[in-house]
Amino acid sequence: MLRSLAVAALVASAAAFAPSSFEHGASATKQAVKSSLFNKAAPSTVEPKQSPTELCAMLTQTELPEKLYFKQDKELPKVLGGLQIGLRKLVVITGASSGLGANCAASLAKTGDYFVIMAVRDTEKAKRVAKEMNMPDGSYLTMKLELGSLQSVRDFVANLKAFKSIRPLNHLICNAAVYLPTDPQPAWTDDGFEMSMGVNHFGHFLLVNLLLDDMSAAKDARLCIVGSITGNTNTVGGGLVYPQADLAKLQGFEKGAKNPIAMVDGKPFFGAKAYKDSKVCNMMTVSELHRRYHDSTGIVFSSMYPGCIAETALFREKRTWFRKAFPWFMKYVTGGYVSMGEAGDRLAQVIADPNCQKSNVYWSWNGGAKSVGRWSEDGKPTGAGGAGGEIFENEQSDAVRDLDTSVKMWDLSKEAVGLTDKEMCKGQKK
Repeated sequence: MLRSLAVAALVASAAAFAPSSFEHGASATKQAVKSSLFNKAAPSTVEPKQSPTELCAMLTQTELPEKLYFKQDKELPKVLGGLQIGLRKLVVITGASSGLGANCAASLAKTGDYFVIMAVRDTEKAKRVAKEMNMPDGSYLTMKLELGSLQSVRDFVANLKAFKSIRPLNHLICNAAVYLPTDPQPAWTDDGFEMSMGVNHFGHFLLVNLLLDDMSAAKDARLCIVGSITGNTNTVGGGLVYPQADLAKLQGFEKGAKNPIAMVDGKPFFGAKAYKDSKVCNMMTVSELHRRYHDSTGIVFSSMYPGCIAETALFREKRTWFRKAFPWFMKYVTGGYVSMGEAGDRLAQVIADPNCQKSNVYWSWNGGAKSVGRWSEDGKPTGAGGAGGEIFENEQSDAVRDLDTSVKMWDLSKEAVGLTDKEMCKGQKK
């Protein structure tokens, strides 16, 4: 009883379990990655060396400029990519300059089987991180992508196509995310969307749809959008931690989802809920992609929860005592803790493992965080989605799987980001 109360108290103060940055560790996933996927080279065991400023270089209300992306920010297209890519599979990873994205990029690049496009806001930072993580020369390329600007998304797609020429894109990993739980007022993207929803959902929604036709030409193409237990009310983090994700009837989307409309349900701004709602939209997008396009394109669409990355920079606004206590608590009490390296390997596994070829799956490990961990014979808590355990097909909440809401979310998102019917992938089911 006391343990349950302690769990509830500290988990509630966390507000969310969201992936970003954490350290490397051994696991069952690590062994699976080594043996069945990455038999050419071991995954990364080096963390990117980041200053406190870099580690916390995520969008906050006080740091935001009036505009995120200017004409002069557009990169000149890189060409002759076919010579660099060679026979390797081409994979794009958003948010690949830190945390989960960086570790996934390193895991894939070090196999020798993948050429990684690091789609990032700060290309110079991404280059430094790639070097610090010992990513092999010639295994990656950094490209500018500001998900808070729909124009930047379109520019990135044009530059990617110019670089790769006629080669199809094999894999797309939508990992980048913004979390602003303590901001009293909303911040806005260049297009007027609330920042969490604009970056996490709308930016990725446009990116995915602009690349689907290209991916449909690739063999064993896979697209993964990183999910979160915070968007699933059938988990500890999503069901017990206030506020719960709730899209309601998408009243905010119906009104255009732009300033001054900050929330998907049309209610006043609530930063922690905005993040959770965006994750629901991410997971619904995967289900709709599968329903509309899997049969006609063969693309495998999936989502995943990598585990609780307790040292994430997303918790930087919490008090010092919490930032020190939370990793210990997640390791030894709830069992939900996972290290940066292991989480990166988990995300890479979804893309590379032959056992992950099933579409419309929400992948998880070690119980999927539906309950507090139980102590096993080896003295470690298991069953809470933390370190170790085998990959399995997790179950999403009824709200995430609601078909009518998913269809409405898709249609309103298409309208919000300005996608035309001509731009949409051919062969779509209605």
